[in-house]
Amino acid sequence: MKNALFLLLTAALLLGCNKEDKKAEAAHASDPALVAPGPELLAQLQLADVSIRPVAETLRVAGRIDFDEQRLARIGATVTGRVTQIDALLGQEVKKGEVLARLNSSELSSQQLAYLKARSQLELNRRNAERAQALYEADVIAAAEVQRRASEYQISVAETRAAADQLHILGVSPAAVERLGRDGAVDSVTPVVATLAGVVVERKLAQGQVVQPADTLFVVADLSRLWAVAQVPEQQVSQVKVGQSVSIEVPALGNERLIGKLIFVGQTINPETRTVLVRTELDNHDGRLKPAMLASMLIEAKAVERMVVPSSAVVRESDEDHVFVAEGDGVFRLLKVKLGPEQAGMRVVLSGLKGSEKLVVNGAFHLNNERNRKAMEGA
Repeated sequence: MKNALFLLLTAALLLGCNKEDKKAEAAHASDPALVAPGPELLAQLQLADVSIRPVAETLRVAGRIDFDEQRLARIGATVTGRVTQIDALLGQEVKKGEVLARLNSSELSSQQLAYLKARSQLELNRRNAERAQALYEADVIAAAEVQRRASEYQISVAETRAAADQLHILGVSPAAVERLGRDGAVDSVTPVVATLAGVVVERKLAQGQVVQPADTLFVVADLSRLWAVAQVPEQQVSQVKVGQSVSIEVPALGNERLIGKLIFVGQTINPETRTVLVRTELDNHDGRLKPAMLASMLIEAKAVERMVVPSSAVVRESDEDHVFVAEGDGVFRLLKVKLGPEQAGMRVVLSGLKGSEKLVVNGAFHLNNERNRKAMEGA
C-alpha cells in the first residue's frame, strides 16, 4: 500500500515537472524573448512594480577654466609712438599704475607744443583785454574794442582748455599738464601703465616697434578669481538656472571637485553648436587653477517625477539595456528599454515601459542565462 502511494506521488511530481518543461519550451518556441523558469529559479526571483520617483538629474557638460573678464585688462598705448623701453615680463606680477613700457611719440610732442602756444596766446589776450578795459574807462577807446578784446580772451580760454583735454586723452595727467604750463619743458616720452593689479599674461610688443592706440600691448589678469565656462545643449537648457549649485571636475587636479554656483546662463543659442553658454565663479587664491584648463561641469537640475527601475533589474543584451516583464503564469518577457545613467542605484526610464509593468528586480541576470540556455537547446 505504501509503495503504491509513493509511486503515485512520484508520478505526479514527474508529470508536473514535465508540464513546466513543456510550458517553457512552448513559450520559448513561440517567442525567443519569453522564458518560463523552473520552480527553483522562479522561487529566487523578486518582482516589483515600475515606480515613479522625484529625480534630480545631473548634467555633465564639457567646459574649461577661463579668465574672469571683469578682472582682465587689455592695455595699449594712448598715442602713436615707438617702443623705447620694456619694463614688464610675461608672467610678472604688477601693481596698478606700474610702468610696463615707454614710448617716444612725436604726436605727444606736437600736442604739448600746441598746448603751450594756446596757453601763451591766452596770457597775451588776457593782458590785451585788461588793457582795453583800462583804456575804455579812461575814455580812450570805444566799447566795441573792449568787447572784441574780451571775445578774443574767451576764445583763448576755450582753446587752452581743449588743448589740455587733448593731452589728457593722450595719457598726460592733470599734474603733468600743469607742470608743462609752468616749466614749458616738452617731453616726448610717454609711459604705458598697468590699469589693473595682476599678472602679465600676454605681451605683444618688441623694442623699436611702432604702435598705435588701437593695439593691445599687454594683457593683465587678476587670477585670484576665475570662471568655469561650459556649453549646455539646448535640449537641456530648461534645466539650468542662475543660482544653481554646480560641481567642477578638473582633470589636472586629479578630478578634484570644486563647488560653485551658476552666475550666468546665456540668453541666446549658438547656431553652430546648438548650445547655451553658462559660467560659474571660482576662488583661486592658492593659484592652482590655470586659465584654459579642461574641466567638466556637473549641474544638478531641479527634481522632477520620473519613471525609474532599479539597476539590478537591468540586463545587457546585444549592447542594449533590457528588463524582464512578468507576463503571468510564471512566464517573463525580455523587453528592450532606453535608460538614463545610474543615480543612487536607480535608472530613469527614457522609453520602452508604460509604467504599469511588473519587473524582475532581483535575479534578472540568472533569468536571462536561463533564457539563453533554452535558446541554445532549441537551436
